Amino acid sequence: MYFAEDILLISMQKQLAFLLFFCSFYLMAQEKSQSQTENFDFKHVDAYIKIRPSQKKVEGRVIYDFDVLAQKDSLFIDGRKMSFSGLSLNGKPVKSSIGENGIYILHEFLPSENNRLELDYSVQPGSGMYFINWEYPDLDSSEKQVWTQGQGKYTSTWLPSFDDMKEKAEFDLSFEFPEGFELVSNGRLESSEKINDSVRLWEFDMEKPMSSYLVAVSAGKFYSEEMQSSAGDNINQYIMPGDSAKFEPTYRYTGQIFDFLEKEIGLPYPWQNYKQMPVMDFLHGGMENTGLTIFSASFVTDSIGFKDRNYVNVNAHELAHQWFGNLVTETSGKHHWLHEGFATYYALLAEKEIFGEDYYYWKLYESAEQLKELSDSGKGESLLNPSASSLTFYQKGAWALHILRERVGDEAFRKGIKNYLQLYSFKNVETDNFLAEMEAASGQDLSKFKEDWLEQSAFKANQSLEALKESEFITSYLNIAALRETGLDQKYEYLDKALDFPVNDYIGQEVVHQLAGLESENAKKLYRKAFETNNVFVRQAIALSMQKIPQGLQKEFESLLEDESYLSIEAALYKLWEQYPDKRIEYLEKTRDIVGFFNKNVRMLWLILSLVTPEFEPELNQQYYAELAGYTETWRPFQIRENAFSYLFQLGAFNEASLQSLIKGTQHHTYSFRNYCRQLLGELLKNEEYKKELIDLSGNMSEAETSYLRSKISG
Repeated sequence: MYFAEDILLISMQKQLAFLLFFCSFYLMAQEKSQSQTENFDFKHVDAYIKIRPSQKKVEGRVIYDFDVLAQKDSLFIDGRKMSFSGLSLNGKPVKSSIGENGIYILHEFLPSENNRLELDYSVQPGSGMYFINWEYPDLDSSEKQVWTQGQGKYTSTWLPSFDDMKEKAEFDLSFEFPEGFELVSNGRLESSEKINDSVRLWEFDMEKPMSSYLVAVSAGKFYSEEMQSSAGDNINQYIMPGDSAKFEPTYRYTGQIFDFLEKEIGLPYPWQNYKQMPVMDFLHGGMENTGLTIFSASFVTDSIGFKDRNYVNVNAHELAHQWFGNLVTETSGKHHWLHEGFATYYALLAEKEIFGEDYYYWKLYESAEQLKELSDSGKGESLLNPSASSLTFYQKGAWALHILRERVGDEAFRKGIKNYLQLYSFKNVETDNFLAEMEAASGQDLSKFKEDWLEQSAFKANQSLEALKESEFITSYLNIAALRETGLDQKYEYLDKALDFPVNDYIGQEVVHQLAGLESENAKKLYRKAFETNNVFVRQAIALSMQKIPQGLQKEFESLLEDESYLSIEAALYKLWEQYPDKRIEYLEKTRDIVGFFNKNVRMLWLILSLVTPEFEPELNQQYYAELAGYTETWRPFQIRENAFSYLFQLGAFNEASLQSLIKGTQHHTYSFRNYCRQLLGELLKNEEYKKELIDLSGNMSEAETSYLRSKISG
């Protein structure tokens, strides 16, 4: 009995000790989240980082210089799923407690300046840093990249740092990376030296503080060109060597955008230099890391693709963030519109400078329609809702600024913006800080504006309509749009006049859309006039909206195959092939060498049409199928894989390799592609033959892939 009681006592003591430790850890976590920035001020972070891409591993040593503002018994550094060693505080060993999300430094901190914490760490990032194609040792090195995404994914997955945006520090970063690649990060490149035949050291210096989510690194095989803004800012732009011919259209207008934003905002570009680098399989369109925009390689384009899909808006949006978000940063998600609404608005102003006032008002009109639909469905959101959608943060935010500018006038608006940025440079803000500066600059009470546009969930459709009517073009467009339910004979003269030279891009498209499905002589006359405008967007509207080519318009429709629009060519090729079987070979010959967008939209359509046209080069069917199926290879960018998957699904022609690629896609780091693959897999599993083949392939799958497949089959 005594022995049993002894064991029970020891057991209870252990449980109590564990409970006390757990409670202590929990309380430290609560305290950290509530008040760490009130108690500690980090000034400088110096990190030496070794990136081992073949192992998908990061090792490093970090030195933090900080002040203690209040007495505390612990300090927390965010570092997710990391191993730590070599800790010292002011040159002496220090106790610590390591958790899943970081490390607590256990020490009796007293108010003081110039403290230094040093630590070593290692990690295999599960997210935040992405190693593209390093698992394929035989793949050409030009297809291998490493890049990071801090916002929403946390820099603390690869660098012990601060997940709190309110903690700003100056980061000086050094990287070891395999030799033969270009590497970029925040700040000025101080040196790039070979350590040995296989490793190069890159050292970067920053001069001003920033939030950790803006820390970034990107590396790969790139060619670059340097330019300067009118104010002398250095701008480096990168592109993959195989895309060098696409450099100019991809980065078209960069200098004009940079100069415009500096002038319009009224404050010089706030960082040492600016860099832009496109990467494969990026999570978003682009990310505004401080002085370094990383963006999706799908925006890399030639001059034809530029007309349909270009980088201009993303280029301007991410650059605007260097002021709105990077220089002046929100305190929390409640004020996220101060980042995204401002970047969206200033990007739209830059596009107005480039593409004209009609473009500006058209984009406002489009977003107003979307916001009104959301609001009318009862799903409208306040701009101060931290859980609001991107549509709200971006587009409603831009609308709020458009309305505010109308209300206070250009001069007061610019003055307020400049004062706001100057006062809060390298600091954090809330919405009321911004409104206070606008009220001071304008002398107006903006409480009603705040209520209508920031706090209210409903979209102020009537106010937006009145604002849109400031544009004569929008008024003209709305007059034409109002005729949608009117018979063609009654509105013919109005539509005919709307197509007079020089036709407006958007009004011309509206006319074409009102002709959809009509084959009368009046409709054909208007179609011919629309073709003759030679406006690429009006003609594109014909290509996309005309489902059946009316008799007598075949020749005009065939001319779309020569337009400088990959959207028009793709739509025209399919519709001509479908409706004129006797000319299929001619159409295929004419479009044989056209690739199209980044996702090879025209090329893949051409391949599938070739495969289902028995009289066209049947001896090459195997070669064409191999090319189409080859676009699903796992090393290829997900946009190409997704397009190939969709065509193989239509053909019912998945092979073993493409099925394996689809399964791997269900675990992809990019949400949209991962979701697409999962939905497509669900469709394939309805086919018993595919189901059996997938089960047979499960022996070659990873644990995560096998687990997901089983869940779909059992579900």
